Amino acid sequence: MLGADQLSAARKSPFLHTLILAACLALYMLLRNVFRDIEHRPEEHTITRSKARVEAEQRQRLTGSPYLTDTFPGGRQFKTVYGTIQVFEWGPEDGEKVLIVHGLATPCISMGNMAKEFVSKGCRVMIFDLFGRGYSDAPNDLAYDARLYTTQILLVLSSSPLSWTGSSVFHIVGFSLGGSIAVAFAAYHTSMLRSMTLICPGGLIRMSHISCRSRFIYSSSLIPEWLRLMIVHRDLEPRYGSSSAEVPEESDEADIDFDNVVISADRPSVKIGDVIRWQLRGNPGFVPSYLSTIRSALVYRRHDRVWRVLADELARRRTAEAPPGLSGGRICLILAQRDITVVTNEFIEDSNGILGVEDVDMHIIKGGHEIAFSQGKEVAFIATESWKRQC
Repeated sequence: MLGADQLSAARKSPFLHTLILAACLALYMLLRNVFRDIEHRPEEHTITRSKARVEAEQRQRLTGSPYLTDTFPGGRQFKTVYGTIQVFEWGPEDGEKVLIVHGLATPCISMGNMAKEFVSKGCRVMIFDLFGRGYSDAPNDLAYDARLYTTQILLVLSSSPLSWTGSSVFHIVGFSLGGSIAVAFAAYHTSMLRSMTLICPGGLIRMSHISCRSRFIYSSSLIPEWLRLMIVHRDLEPRYGSSSAEVPEESDEADIDFDNVVISADRPSVKIGDVIRWQLRGNPGFVPSYLSTIRSALVYRRHDRVWRVLADELARRRTAEAPPGLSGGRICLILAQRDITVVTNEFIEDSNGILGVEDVDMHIIKGGHEIAFSQGKEVAFIATESWKRQC
């Protein structure tokens, strides 16, 4: 047994105090996790609201904003259990229906030139802000993966006064991240689609394009989440000479300042960087949604499962007893000659191991990753000509 002097010394020992503190902390963490599992968070606490939308609803927006809620006709803010989604739908009600999915960072205003071109061709167009972008809210307790974005598409379709569901109902057009989302949607909802057009799509970008710094920031357990978000927020802030949020990795081969690209022919003074800067201040869900999306398999090539499911569905459409959707079993793929993000020769090489020549109607046009913004008219022309040959 310990003597009185020894017991007194033990009580004063820094090691013993540290051991007791560690035990208490471990007990606290255990009990906190237990009660967290028991006490489910109220739904209103699982949504990060778009501050820009709230301010617009309260008529507090600035007229100089690069993106207004009435930028396009047919605007609506559709309330869902995941938060409110900003949707625009316009064009002839009896026209070919076209759903356009935007890229990683810029909201649907970036697809405006292309959308207007489809409308001029007699199409009924629907565009929307992905969760955490533009005026759309951001679920803050879910991973931003193919499941969430596929669900969002289904929600957006249900918001229309017209029917967008059934067999071979609409065309889907996806740019960059939107292309990867379109692939995930088409793989499991093939029957709903009349055609699919992918513009510089994500999902098969080689992991070698991720810098060591980005790998550490995106995934290291050594960085607290609050600090990680702070670093990513700083990195996304448009600055001269830095990479754009829409093109997350810098490259010495870039021959264009992506943030300086005009986002709309109708508003030549508004650049991509202006919209990103506005979004960083107006939507607190943007940075977390951006980071979560990067961590999923929607941008960089981590696995090919969804693409292979799509390939199987396309093959079924070329059989004698073809099910509905994506008639002829082909999709339209539009790549850019000078794209430093979706590198053309790499994408062709990698996709050929998944999609055969018979699966793809491929087009390579002049320009870089910005072609969906700057060459919307040409992209819309290629898409419509392609689906005329397939539908």
